[in-house]
Amino acid sequence: MAYEKIMIVDDSATSRMIIRRCFHIAGYEKSEYTEAEDGLAALHLLKDNPVDLIVSDLNMPRMDGTTFIRRLKMKEGASRIPVIVISSMGNDAVREELEGTGVLAVIRKPLSPAKILEALGEGEGDGDEF
Repeated sequence: MAYEKIMIVDDSATSRMIIRRCFHIAGYEKSEYTEAEDGLAALHLLKDNPVDLIVSDLNMPRMDGTTFIRRLKMKEGASRIPVIVISSMGNDAVREELEGTGVLAVIRKPLSPAKILEALGEGEGDGDEF
């Protein structure tokens, strides 16, 4: 599936740049990107900027990624948007909780184009890093 409009939610401008770069390398260089610094800003932006995919960090100020995803999944229409979580946390309980909310995938940092493709079901799943 092609994702033409992708939202990146992360409080670090550097992380947002790295995520965008990995998506470009993975073949999404023509996609349109919207960025938000936390879940609260993302929910606000989604009102006027529909997207096909959301990539979110977990640890953010004002509204963390878990709260953002829970609120997103409660909104009619927005609940169907696929979400990929990128996190440095390796907690299996958190991963299971997120997958229970309908998250498409949880990717552990460091991020790579190969991990993105695997999460989207487009990679080989062999764990090779670019």
